[in-house]
Amino acid sequence: MSEKKQGFDTIQVHAGTAPDPATGARQVPIYQTTAYVFKDAKHAARLFNLEEVGYIYSRLTNPTISALQNRMAALEGGAGAVCCSSGHAAQIMALFPLMAPGKNIVASTRLYGGTLTQFTQTFKRFGWSATFVDFDDFDAVRAAIDENTQAIFCESLANPSGAIMDLDALAEIADTAGIPLIVDNTSATPYLCRPIEHGATLVVHSMTKFLTGNGTVTGGCVIDSGKFDWAASGKFPSLSEPEPAYHGLDFQDTFGPLAFTFHGIAVGLRDLGMTLNPQAAHYTLMGIETLSLRMQKHVQNAREIANWLEGDDRVEAVTYSGLPSSPYYDRMTRICPRGAGALFTVALKGGYDACVQTVSKLELFSHVANLGDTRSLIIHPASTTHSQLTPEDQVKAGAGPNILRLSIGIEDANDLIADLDQALS
Repeated sequence: MSEKKQGFDTIQVHAGTAPDPATGARQVPIYQTTAYVFKDAKHAARLFNLEEVGYIYSRLTNPTISALQNRMAALEGGAGAVCCSSGHAAQIMALFPLMAPGKNIVASTRLYGGTLTQFTQTFKRFGWSATFVDFDDFDAVRAAIDENTQAIFCESLANPSGAIMDLDALAEIADTAGIPLIVDNTSATPYLCRPIEHGATLVVHSMTKFLTGNGTVTGGCVIDSGKFDWAASGKFPSLSEPEPAYHGLDFQDTFGPLAFTFHGIAVGLRDLGMTLNPQAAHYTLMGIETLSLRMQKHVQNAREIANWLEGDDRVEAVTYSGLPSSPYYDRMTRICPRGAGALFTVALKGGYDACVQTVSKLELFSHVANLGDTRSLIIHPASTTHSQLTPEDQVKAGAGPNILRLSIGIEDANDLIADLDQALS
């Protein structure tokens, strides 16, 4: 086949998934196995010493999961990818090779509530810390970086508000500081946004959401751009200095653009054990095959419903970045040219009580702690996903008491509007 660059729709169906060489099966088989037989003692030794690529044990590598990793790298335009058990696991996997006690990251205030809790509470147990900044204030981002800062972290489309980050500007700040920009691309998916093209070093996903698309499994992924020199600053010894567990192997020198990917598998999955199961990988591969089709419908519905809500007297404000009234509308055309996704919030004039009553009256919208489903979902963040935060921090995260988060599905938009209308009445 020619070397011409393939389109997204082709990549989402074919990347990483040639017919099974043993049986000719066209769909990727579920390799439900724990271990793999070695050819001989020398073969086993080469695999364990990272002298040869192959399968040892399914905590590390598995053919079904490898196919998904290859597809994710292709979709995001990365050099490699490491899949794991959840989006939260992906965040730890991304930071694990970069961090050490006393080190910190600079993170956006506009993050998923569970991420904020992970960064503020769980990080302490590792001796890590996070400094939270409004990422629309670039001077504040620069000022927050110190000699112990190892990375900048944000979401491309913020959860819950759907605000769009200026990835180009943030990448420039990260490059100047000599640190990686890590972007959670869960809400946008690679169909709407490709952070590596805007300068991101690493991209993380909760594949549980739009990538799988049907709320059946959990999974996470870290995609490496392959463009960061881990040895340049001396800040990342795990990737650029001899690794004792592999007889002094230097990941940067040995694997070059794939240094982070190989470390994620050979050290991260080996020691943290956040392994994705092959059946979940299979479901995710099948979901990705229709990603572009679903995202087009998600965006179309979200735009129509956000427009209707913005004109309703019972609504105080709508945060959808695809509305011309949004402060992020111009940024959307540059960062997310195919649309602003399906996630946004709505502020009700009736406050907390109106939010609770609306959620209880909805019939088509499901009240769940998830997003990115084919079904439309809703939640009141202040009493659920962001309830661990102080009232002040809830407001900073875009999850105040009068806020509802909507994840618009692929149903008929008129039916969804009718459901919202009766619930708001």
